[in-house]
Amino acid sequence: MKETNFGEKTRVLVVGGTGSLGRRIVSACLAEGHETYVLQRPEIGVDIEKVQLLLSFKRLGAHLVEGSFSDHQSLVSAVKQVDVVVSAMSGVHFRTHNIPVQLKLVAAIKEAGNVKRFLPSEFGMDPSRMGHAMPPGRETFDQKMEIRNAIKAAGISHTYLVGACFAAYFGGNLSQMGTLFPPKKKVDIYGDGNVKVVFVDEDDMAKYTAKTLNDPRTLNKTVYVRPTDNILTQMELVQIWEKLTGKELEKTYVSGNDFLADIEDKEISHQAGLGHFYHIYYEGCLTDHEVGDDEEATKLYPDVKYKRMDEYLNIFV
Repeated sequence: MKETNFGEKTRVLVVGGTGSLGRRIVSACLAEGHETYVLQRPEIGVDIEKVQLLLSFKRLGAHLVEGSFSDHQSLVSAVKQVDVVVSAMSGVHFRTHNIPVQLKLVAAIKEAGNVKRFLPSEFGMDPSRMGHAMPPGRETFDQKMEIRNAIKAAGISHTYLVGACFAAYFGGNLSQMGTLFPPKKKVDIYGDGNVKVVFVDEDDMAKYTAKTLNDPRTLNKTVYVRPTDNILTQMELVQIWEKLTGKELEKTYVSGNDFLADIEDKEISHQAGLGHFYHIYYEGCLTDHEVGDDEEATKLYPDVKYKRMDEYLNIFV
C-alpha cells in the first residue's frame, strides 16, 4: 500500500471519538489539519452528551460517519472513506470494556482494502511485555495482543502507541486508588516509592497520536511515549505536590504483599486495577526496558510542549 507522505493532510477516522481520550484525539487531528471523520454509532441512542459532543466536532469541521459494530457493511463503508483509522475504544474494567470489538474493525479494514494504517486502542502498558500479568487485569493485555495478531494476519499496516500512565488517573491523585483528587493529609506509598513511572497528560497523548498517524518513521512500529520530565517515581510525584502546597503528607509505606493481600475479596474491576497498579509501581513495567529499535514520541516530535506534572498538579492547588 502507498503510504501517505509525512506532512500531507490525511483523512482519518476516529472510532470511540466521544470517549475521554477519543474526544481529545478528534480535537488534535483537527488541530493538525487532518481531514477528520468520527464514527457516529446508532447505539448512542439518546445519550445527549455524546450527541452534543459529536455536533460540536461537526461545527469544528469534522465529518460524522454512521457505522455500527453490529453491521459489518456499515463499518466497511465508513473506513473506505479514509486513509487512517484510529481506535480509542475503552479498555478499562471499571468503564465500558470494548477492546475485543476492534476485531470487527480489523475485519472491515481488511475487506475495504484502502486503509493505509490502523492505530488500535493501546496507549498504556505495552501488551507484548505483559504476558506475566495477573488475572483478571491480564485480560486487557491478552485482548490487545489478540487485536495485534489479527492486524498481522490481515496484513494491515499499523502503529502502536504505548508506554505511559494517564495523568488524570495516576497523576492528579498522587497514584492513590479510588479517587482522582490529591489526598489532603495521608498518602499510600507503594513499596519504597522509588520505582520509575511514566506520566502523560491525555491531551499530549492525543497530540502524539495525531502526529504519528501518517509519519513514515512510525509505520509498523511501536511508539513509546516517555516525556523525560515526566519519568518520575511516586515519591517524586508526591514531593512535587508537597512543594506546590507547602504541606507534607503523612506517608504509609505499603509492601507488595500487603498491597495484594485481600485482592481475591475485591470486585473483578478492583482486582484488575490492583494488578495493573502492582505491575506499574512495584515491578516498574513502564520503565524496565529500553525503546530499542522502536521510536519515542518526544524525540520524534520535540515541537509538542508536553505538560509536566508540576504544571498538571498546580490546577489542584
